[in-house]
Amino acid sequence: MATDNQQAFGWFLAGLGLGALVGILYAPKSGRETREDLVATAKDGTEYVRVRAREVVDEAGHLVERGKGQAVEYVQRGREVVERGRSQWEDFVDRGKGFVNDQTVKVTAAVDAGRHAYQEAAAAPGEGPLS
Repeated sequence: MATDNQQAFGWFLAGLGLGALVGILYAPKSGRETREDLVATAKDGTEYVRVRAREVVDEAGHLVERGKGQAVEYVQRGREVVERGRSQWEDFVDRGKGFVNDQTVKVTAAVDAGRHAYQEAAAAPGEGPLS
């Protein structure tokens, strides 16, 4: 888009110069009148450049605002994804802790049962594991 504006401005300047040259060569006016016309044309060109510059600045401002809006949107999406991942991770860790606790209880119960069975077998004379 900026290339189109630059190209249009370039054509404007080329036209301005060509018009001034043709006007000088074929003008039936006096030198003073021609100079006044050249000054007026230059002022018009300057005003055109000011207007176009304002338009370009406004357009750039709109593009910047739109870019900021998209950046904010992407940041918000990123935060949502991170939060969702964090929540899933916490759920996974909680389930893992529960599984470990369940297995600890089962292993502890099995060890206690084995210890109890061994103690009973060792306490009974002649019925132990070595007899």
